[in-house]
Amino acid sequence: MPPCWTTPEGDALGEAPVLLACADWLDAAATLAPASIDLLYADPPFNTGGAREGRSGRFDDSWPTVGGWVGWLEDRLAATLPALKPTSCVLLHVDWRTSHHARLLLDRLLGVDRFVNHLVWAYGLGGSSPRRFARKHDDILFYAVDPERYWFDPPLVPATSRRLRGRTKKATDVLLIPSINNMAVERTGYPTQKPLALLDVLVRACCPPGGVVLDPCCGSGTTPVAAAASGRRAFACDPNPDAIRIARDRLRSVAAARPDPFLP
Repeated sequence: MPPCWTTPEGDALGEAPVLLACADWLDAAATLAPASIDLLYADPPFNTGGAREGRSGRFDDSWPTVGGWVGWLEDRLAATLPALKPTSCVLLHVDWRTSHHARLLLDRLLGVDRFVNHLVWAYGLGGSSPRRFARKHDDILFYAVDPERYWFDPPLVPATSRRLRGRTKKATDVLLIPSINNMAVERTGYPTQKPLALLDVLVRACCPPGGVVLDPCCGSGTTPVAAAASGRRAFACDPNPDAIRIARDRLRSVAAARPDPFLP
């Protein structure tokens, strides 16, 4: 049975600003219309070798081999490519365990010339080790379907030099955005939740206003929340019912807090 896309309220409406499905990425990809997606942002399991658990959810994050993880990801990326527009961007969020494998996979599926950026999300929090430099960043691989046509709006950040004090400059490929602290209002308790500030930057930079974002491993729903708050539409799915429940609650809160829900 194919996945059922529904609104945050649970209605099966095909033209709602945000549609959710409790489904595996591979199954959801088969339901997408050709050339309908402006931005694919995927934050798949990192293959940490165990379960990821928080107070609001749990999921398994282990493959027998790295090759098994790559094969799992390749099947899902390949199934999604027909849904991407020629102007689409692809953002694949990984970490030190698999970023090199993921980049070679994207080179193979899309083409070496489709590479745009290797973004570093530097978040600062976390432990340290006496045996290595502390691991304090994730990797976001940025590719374009067509290197001559992809949509991009450079994000601006505060300038730090004395000469440009009080002005802004274009962001670099190192995104200095704190991870979510334990007291943050946006914290849901779902493991691996990413900060809204990060997804807001990525969605606004890589998806045109009014465009469509796809997050096929949406977790607690940060991507569709960022899309809805910035005037984009979104498809978001996850096989974990806890994730979809949290995403629905967050999206309902966004709608309730705005006089014109899902408009910038």
